[in-house]
Amino acid sequence: MIANQRALFSIPDNITYLNCAYTSPLMKTAEIIGKNAISAKAYPWNITPADFFKTMETIRGMFAQLIHTSGENIAIIPAASYGIALAAKNLPVSPGQEIVVLEDQFPSNIYSWKRLANEKKGQIQTVKRPLDYDWTSAVLKAINTKTAIVAVPNCHWTDGTLLDLVQIGTACRDYGAALVIDGTQSIGAMPFSIKEIRPDFVVTAAHKWLLGPYSLGFCYIAPEWQNGIPLEENWLNREASEDFSRLVDYRDEYQPGARRFDVGGASNFFLSPIAEAALRQLLDWGIDKIAKTIRLKTDQIAQEADSRGFKVPPELMRSPHLIGITLTGGIPGNLIKTLSSENIFVSIRGQSIRIAPHLYNTDMDLTRLFNVLG
Repeated sequence: MIANQRALFSIPDNITYLNCAYTSPLMKTAEIIGKNAISAKAYPWNITPADFFKTMETIRGMFAQLIHTSGENIAIIPAASYGIALAAKNLPVSPGQEIVVLEDQFPSNIYSWKRLANEKKGQIQTVKRPLDYDWTSAVLKAINTKTAIVAVPNCHWTDGTLLDLVQIGTACRDYGAALVIDGTQSIGAMPFSIKEIRPDFVVTAAHKWLLGPYSLGFCYIAPEWQNGIPLEENWLNREASEDFSRLVDYRDEYQPGARRFDVGGASNFFLSPIAEAALRQLLDWGIDKIAKTIRLKTDQIAQEADSRGFKVPPELMRSPHLIGITLTGGIPGNLIKTLSSENIFVSIRGQSIRIAPHLYNTDMDLTRLFNVLG
């Protein structure tokens, strides 16, 4: 297990922050690095052409390590919605085919599919929330010969209930369907392996469980889709763009691998150093250890919530880092205001009180939470 890491964050003792699924705090080191990166822009003569490529190649490779793939397969994007739009632009859908999504799925992983279905005369197949929390079985039942794309998360964003992506990936390949994963609420806090799941696209934003900045994210693109069409044409993603003196020698060829899909300005001098500091720390901790350590907290939350009459997903259906608890009579409308007045921060998502601890949370944080909930 990893020892408590609160000292690495600027979280006052009187703050109980159980809301990493909303957005994470920055580590002190990342905070300093970010401020230094902003200050460096005051001296642009120190920024070399090589710096445009070094910053993004470093974080591309580090993120690839987290999900067990090569940096060649990673594009740098500004948000999960950008990556989903990339997938929608490049995956084929024929008239009458279906795109499988979950009920109450995060909207960034819905809107592009609705547009694609309308344009291609396809259909959205929404998997209803299962009463037994078994999303995996429900999704598997929805995949058939008409399925073109399955677009799902690793865990549901409202309550952390799990999907078995290995099983779902196998079913997708059996039926010739593409698998697109929104990993925003899982990558960085749960083990995730491209080699085991074999998805077509994976998207994630950096500002939640990757402990990074807002407006930066990553997109895995399987090699078979890397000759596709990017959302935009920019100078950085073209071949030989490292030579600034020859940029007006326009080229049809792109940079190798998934780089053709990079967002314009991917070498963000402000955000990339922050992301690098965060990714370095995650790799040092190890995702397996992070998950096991946070699991101790969510298990404590589940046990305490159950003893107080809250409804809690079964252990085997819960992700290690994110848990939603519900009340039979519904959630009081003033709950968030009451909690925040006591410096306790969680989210209400759907019908769930969503609790998302991290390595900076202490036993006292959980005690304070349930004292007020009580």
